[in-house]
Amino acid sequence: MRNTGAVATIAVLGLLAAACGSSSSGGGGGVDAGNAVFSFAVSADPGALDPAMAITGETRATVYMAYDTLVSTDPAGKTVSGLAEKWDVTPDAVTFTLRGDVTCSDGSKLTASDVAANYNRIADPATKSPLNGVLVPAGMKATADDAAGTVTLSMPEPYSFILENARDVFIVCGKGLKEPALLAKQTFGTGPYVLAETVSGDSYTFTKRKGYTWGPGGATTDDPAHPGKVVVRVVQKEQTAANLLISGGLSMALFSGTDRARLEANPAITKKVLPYVNGDIMFNQGKGKLGADLALRKALMQAVNLDEVASLASLKTGRTPTGMTMKPSPCTADSVAGNRPVFDAAAADAALTAAGWARGGDGIRAKDGAKLTLNFLYTDQLGPGAQVGAEYIADAWRKLGVDIKLTGAPSTKFYETLNTTGDWDVTWSSLGVTLPSQLVALYSGKGAPDGANFAHLANEEYVELTGKAMKLTGEQACALWTQAETSLIKNLDVLPVVETTNLVASKDATAELYSGSVLPHSIRMTTGK
Repeated sequence: MRNTGAVATIAVLGLLAAACGSSSSGGGGGVDAGNAVFSFAVSADPGALDPAMAITGETRATVYMAYDTLVSTDPAGKTVSGLAEKWDVTPDAVTFTLRGDVTCSDGSKLTASDVAANYNRIADPATKSPLNGVLVPAGMKATADDAAGTVTLSMPEPYSFILENARDVFIVCGKGLKEPALLAKQTFGTGPYVLAETVSGDSYTFTKRKGYTWGPGGATTDDPAHPGKVVVRVVQKEQTAANLLISGGLSMALFSGTDRARLEANPAITKKVLPYVNGDIMFNQGKGKLGADLALRKALMQAVNLDEVASLASLKTGRTPTGMTMKPSPCTADSVAGNRPVFDAAAADAALTAAGWARGGDGIRAKDGAKLTLNFLYTDQLGPGAQVGAEYIADAWRKLGVDIKLTGAPSTKFYETLNTTGDWDVTWSSLGVTLPSQLVALYSGKGAPDGANFAHLANEEYVELTGKAMKLTGEQACALWTQAETSLIKNLDVLPVVETTNLVASKDATAELYSGSVLPHSIRMTTGK
């Protein structure tokens, strides 16, 4: 898919966007696709393919072809089988019983020790995995019983969604565990495909394995309409992806920009609209940063018409956000309604003046000899809407007397700046996670570069509420998670602006999605091509 989101925290988890589902029984109307090629587009090169380091949507969409997870999710958000056929959950641990028929791409049998090694490798600080603390919670330990075929993931204290977290951790096996350096350019998984050819910056070709029967919910690739090859194509421009899709050069792509309209009007294209990641405004609250001032944050955001920004940033295809996690999510209460600043430019102007930010002769405000200068960071990988939204906000703040600099960066540079250099004041953030627990490391704890808390947030109420929520399950836990999100929004630590949507467009093929990624077992060709 053309995955325009990013996995932030990971560095902005574009990581896990919304899903169409995770099981498939789809037929291809008698099509024999054994020699067919299914191709989908990603908007940037996925880079190294080590699953433990897979932080961007592009990388995760690519490695999904070759790797499985312990469990998956159905369209309603219910957990279904994957590599594990059953599981037993307690507040602080979950024990998975593996299927007995799972093999790795080299023909070896998947063992419980293999699975445990994946979790412990991510949790090992020496690995420097960006998934540590997010997809593998801090403090988690994995133990295995190969004779029983069981893997136990345990926490030092109760942890919400300990089962659901396992939906998103790819399992490496065989030689890949023994020689992890090989994972950058080769695949060693249990998935239905194996990487056969790599042309960096252009394409990644996967060939089908035989006998794959352990897909999510028991899905297989035995259907004759399932293609023999999958090609992940790097297509940086959405217009190019649209042209390729129409001409048959692509089987499927995902669109959020101006080309979406012409695809929606094309009768030869199969279309489906899915919710995607939120567009959020966040301020850098690190030491010496102006964003640490709550009064300043409130005045700045009061000067912005959020409805207008949402419309522009989503090219009029977005929705009003109701929370911070993507659908399907176990917690569904609305944490956004009534908690965002009400647009009032005059009040914002007065608030800045009252706070001591006086306009100078050049119109730029200053306080204690320091000008009100902000660097607004966004990534051009999020499509044209992010830039348009950033420009709208910048214009509103310039009228308020802010010296604003807009910095658009490719995804790699964006993540580096966000998580390492800290050379930013405001950002358009798109975090795609489905579990509120996956946000804790991003919104609390150690600040970047020592931790995943890239904005250096220090909301004590959020920490307290999430600490309590972690120890509960079900409705009780969700009530606290909703309160925790509300605390972030009211404090303008995280300001949800728009829930973006994407058009999933395909031609001569169908497939389901999860986390903005094509589910490989679900691919079906609808013509013989």
